[in-house]
Amino acid sequence: MKTKAVRLYGANDLRLEEFELPEIKDDEILVEVISDSVCMSTYKAAIQGKKHKRVPQDVDVNPIIVGHEFAGNIIKVGAKWKDKFKEGSKFALQPALNYKGTMWSPGYSYMYFGGDATYNIIPQEVMEIGCLLEYKGEAYYDASLAEPMSCIIGAFHANYHTEMGKYVHKMGIVEGGKMALLAGAGPMGLGAIDYALHCDRRPKMLVVTDIDDERLKRARQIFTKEEAEKCGVELIFVNTAKEENPVEYLKSLTGGTGFDDVFAFAPVREVVEQADKILGRDGCLNFFAGPTDTNFSAMINLYNVHYSYTHVMGTTGGNTDDLIEALQMTEKGLINPAVMVTHIGGIDCVADTVLNLPSIPGGKKLIYTHINMELTAIDDFEKKGETNPHFKKLAEIVKRHNGLWCAEAEKYLLENWK
Repeated sequence: MKTKAVRLYGANDLRLEEFELPEIKDDEILVEVISDSVCMSTYKAAIQGKKHKRVPQDVDVNPIIVGHEFAGNIIKVGAKWKDKFKEGSKFALQPALNYKGTMWSPGYSYMYFGGDATYNIIPQEVMEIGCLLEYKGEAYYDASLAEPMSCIIGAFHANYHTEMGKYVHKMGIVEGGKMALLAGAGPMGLGAIDYALHCDRRPKMLVVTDIDDERLKRARQIFTKEEAEKCGVELIFVNTAKEENPVEYLKSLTGGTGFDDVFAFAPVREVVEQADKILGRDGCLNFFAGPTDTNFSAMINLYNVHYSYTHVMGTTGGNTDDLIEALQMTEKGLINPAVMVTHIGGIDCVADTVLNLPSIPGGKKLIYTHINMELTAIDDFEKKGETNPHFKKLAEIVKRHNGLWCAEAEKYLLENWK
């Protein structure tokens, strides 16, 4: 079977190509990819090439398919897995394989296994460790976005707190506590707001900061104070660029106690140091955003580490249980991963999108691999609809859904785009 895929040959070398897939083995599964959301981690792999830890050294002669946040349909099941997986069913995927201690992962390491493709082959190790999951939801994008949501869920689970006089760690955020999401109006921050409001272990106060008024405006439109109050959460948005002393102001919101859980969503020294300074006693700082600089560092107050029991966590990716939780919460309508999405595109725009990702504003870029479509902001649908009836229809659909991508829009796109 032929597939069309975006392949990495080296640093800054991405190519959209059509090529033949080999016949699957008895322990492999052939799948059709429908959607893939673009991750900043893919950008990091694309600009580093073989310097990236997950990218093979022979990528220049054996290119890999990029993309790891994908979902689609199972087309053909090898004999070994026929009792567990059914042809025609939808799938979701946990790409953080950690198979036998290797760094290999779809989107970074495999010639025939990655998200930015029309079809690909899932190798046996994925099924062996339970990372291929049946998906019973309606929209494919929900399953694609379950992976980034699982990263958020994993971070919330990884935070920990201590008990005075006992050498024990209590895992998870403080229920009924005070939480801050710094640089939190981007795509992952929005997902974190959604999870914090609707998970079973919620903070009492949730403060979200950013320095971009437009991003904060969108966040306020999606998550109103009234909705947060229904969830038992006081939700506060702050543009720290407008505060003379952001640290003092943020601490004042807590009554001077500081925050129990603080997440830093940008690999920026000032953000991390601000996060450290607003921690309360036994506060946990989660450095969520992965830097590309191997020497990235920031000042941490070790006096507070010693006497106030503050501590730092770093998380990268979620595990399979986190992914399952994301899928289940989405299927039940408890969270809406579409809050992260701001742009839609086809497979023909992937290479340019990935290589220019840091300079493209907005949130998640969602790719549908069986169509050609320039990367388009959802906010631009209406303008493009003046000359294109398909964009006009999409604009009408998303307007009915608070400006968010939705199952109805996906269905229309898949049925009407070439």
